[in-house]
Parts: sequence; structure tokens; C-alpha cells
Amino acid sequence: TFDKIVCTGVLHHLADPDAGVRALREVLKPTGAMHLMVYAPYGRTGIYMLQEFSRRLGIQATDGEIRDLVAALQSLPPGHPLENLLRQAPDFRHETALADALLHPQDRAYSVPQLFDFVERGGLTVGRWLRQAPYSPHCGVMAHIPQAARIAELCLAEQYAAVELFRGTMVRHSAILYHHDRPGADHAIRFDDHRWLDYVPIRLPDTICVQERLPPGAAGVLINQSHTYTDLYLPIRAPEKKLFDAIDGQRTIGEIAREHGQLDVARALFEQLWWYDQVVFDASRLPEQ
Repeated sequence: TFDKIVCTGVLHHLADPDAGVRALREVLKPTGAMHLMVYAPYGRTGIYMLQEFSRRLGIQATDGEIRDLVAALQSLPPGHPLENLLRQAPDFRHETALADALLHPQDRAYSVPQLFDFVERGGLTVGRWLRQAPYSPHCGVMAHIPQAARIAELCLAEQYAAVELFRGTMVRHSAILYHHDRPGADHAIRFDDHRWLDYVPIRLPDTICVQERLPPGAAGVLINQSHTYTDLYLPIRAPEKKLFDAIDGQRTIGEIAREHGQLDVARALFEQLWWYDQVVFDASRLPEQ
């Protein structure tokens, strides 16, 4: 059995993905975690159109036919759903990657609701997204649309489903899964009680603080460079930046906030840092419940 399982880009190619996820669950320790990545449907619409095009014409994965298919893609009409993906995805610049995407004999995708159902059928539960901000109605452009408050009233799974539909271009879902009955399941990250004071914030390696050409009133803008959506940046004011700069991976939020006299600011800031994928939390110092 394993403490951690990484399964990315596999289950959606199996003839029976449900059997695959159940098999992984069987070897995941009760307290373990699984990083699962599967394809998402809406951002891959152009891929599925060209897969069907290739099937109808009987195109095979031979060197010659792959080269001809690559040549044909240079003539895609402007606005074709595959056009942006070809331009933005570095992997698609290679013939082998295009062949894998367009000529794979076994390929399916999962919307957010389908993914949650799939995971539940396998005896698992979604703990969090590997990158949370693209799914959150509180981050980026989603926080400012007229329907933001209405989305925020939904349960989390429905929030994620709504955001996926609005963003429209997700090509994959990467989630952290746990046993649905795992020990300590009530220790999810939360800010509606006092346990957040005992979290130890740890910065993620892809995060940077930009301090040039700032918006009015900002002392910095936080960006996670792994995000593909350009609206997912977080401006912070001077008091917030002091707290952010004090993160050392050792002290709790409470210790940092009390040192800088910013306890009132800390709660909102660190919850934002969590959702914007700026930090993760070591929650091992939480007192026993």
C-alpha cells in the first residue's frame, strides 16, 4: 500500500476507468492521498472534432499519415476550436504528441460533475484541486461578474461546475483524492473557526510577488506562474505584504499575525492566499479535537 499515488493521464485511456480507480483505491493507505489527472471535455472540443474527422477518414497512426495530418492542421480555418490549443499548448508542437491526442483509440473526458461521480463510485472523495484558483468563484474575473454572489451560494461541487462552464477552456482536471472514510476527514482547511491560527503557511515554488507597475494602493501583486488564466493575480496592500513576507514555513499564522499586530487582517489574507494557490498549510500543529 502507498501513502501517495500519482496517476496522471492514464485512467481516461482505459477501457474500464472505474475498474482502474477502484484498483488504485485498494492500494492507497487509509490516510493516503492520490493525485489524479483526467481530461476535461470543453477545452478539448477541437481535439474530439479532429478525432472524429480522423476516424471518418480512416487515418492511421503511421509516420506518413501523421505527417499528412500535421500538414492539414496548418490549414485549419480561423476560429476552429482546435486553433487556440495548437497555438498555446507546447506539447502539440511535436508530431508524437499530436498523434497521441488526435489518433488515440481510447480517450474520454470528465466534466466536473462527471469527475465527482467517477471518484465517488471508486470509493474516494475530492479533497481539493491541485490548483484551486481556476475553479473558485472568489478568484479573478469570476469574483466580479454579476452572478458571483449567486454562484457562491451553491455547494462547492456546484460552484466548481459553474466556473468550469463559464471559463470554458479547461483541458484537464487535476485533483487530490482521499478515501471517503479516511481518518481525520474533518481536518479540511477552513476559516470559519479558530483553527486557522494554528496553520503553518508554506509558499508554493511557482509563486512570485511583482512590485513594478502596480495598481493604485497595491504594495505587490502575487502571481502563481503555473496558472494559465491571466486574470488569476492577487494585489496586496502594505499591511498584507508584511504578513506575506513573514511566511517562513515555520511559524503559524497566529504567530506571524501577532508579531505584526495584524490579526484582523490575517484571516482574510491567508484565506485568499490559499484559494489563489499562493500557499499550502501544514495543519499538523492543530490541537486534538
